[in-house]
Amino acid sequence: MAAQQLERIAVAALEDIKAKDITVLDVRSLTALYDTLVIASADSTRQVKALADHVVEEFKQAGVGIVGVEGEQAAEWVLVDAGDIVVHVMQPAIRSYYNLEELWTAPASRRGAKAAA
Repeated sequence: MAAQQLERIAVAALEDIKAKDITVLDVRSLTALYDTLVIASADSTRQVKALADHVVEEFKQAGVGIVGVEGEQAAEWVLVDAGDIVVHVMQPAIRSYYNLEELWTAPASRRGAKAAA
């Protein structure tokens, strides 16, 4: 399945259950592990788990294989690995602390953004 299709499925699943601040990053130039990284926030552990479960259900329904799901126990940060796409659902404090957007943004892009500020 094409990366754009996976992205659409993931984002639609997250929007279905009112995820906040959905960010999609193309990380092909940064890693060979996967192509797309999706990050979303949720207000509670219950919503984090529900969002991750819904993403898994929608991927499975579309015939996408799930490599693994991590973090369901604590549900502050759940990672859904579907091979070419990885979806992170996090509570805002966890998301702010780990700042995955900055970690997975190309260094030239970060430098340009800081210079502009």
